[in-house]
Amino acid sequence: MNKGVWEKNCVISPSLITLDLCNLESEAKLVEESGLSCLHIDILDGHFSPSMPLGLDTVAALAKRTSLVMEAHLMATDPQFFVDELLRAGVEQICFQIETAPHVDQMINYIHSHGVRAGVALKPATPLYELEYILEKCDTVLLMLINPGFAQMAGEAQVPYAERKIRELHRMIRERGLSTMVELDGRVSEDNIRSYASDGAAQIFAAGSTCIRRDDKKASLLHLKELEDSLQKTGS
Repeated sequence: MNKGVWEKNCVISPSLITLDLCNLESEAKLVEESGLSCLHIDILDGHFSPSMPLGLDTVAALAKRTSLVMEAHLMATDPQFFVDELLRAGVEQICFQIETAPHVDQMINYIHSHGVRAGVALKPATPLYELEYILEKCDTVLLMLINPGFAQMAGEAQVPYAERKIRELHRMIRERGLSTMVELDGRVSEDNIRSYASDGAAQIFAAGSTCIRRDDKKASLLHLKELEDSLQKTGS
């Protein structure tokens, strides 16, 4: 496991589904060449969320062809099968939806038993009190800032209570003296990254179409690396 990545106070993780899915190996090389170290993998089952852009075999094949740290966000109604496949694929972190796991504590233990970082993801309206007895076990808590499955809706914005939820989670983690990381996913902007990384409210940022221009991915990725580097110096 690449521990250095998880010790940073700002990790920008480009979302794989933002890249050209017909040329994933070359697109991953672009991310590598930018200097960014992570790749955000969205795994959807077509049921929890109405789309299914990536196959598990594709993820496993890509993992063998890139040096990037792969961190997965699993959106599946029945997560166990997908967790097993992601473990076999060699991802370094799995965040599964807390709403769909029948035994959340057990699933975290299971992922940890394979030497992989584990965490939960929360839909926008899922309250933080769901974390009450598991927060200490989570390496990461992923907060969805938009509702699942509608990332391509024109004009869609982050939910209006996103900032309040992020700040409240940061306070929970700080008050308990934990090292749990917070990941933000859903229309994450450069302003979001600057704001939340600077004051330590979040550490991992899934960068999608709001940050990465499809017509000039190389320049976008290089710019994100510069932003990530600048926040290593200022983040708390």
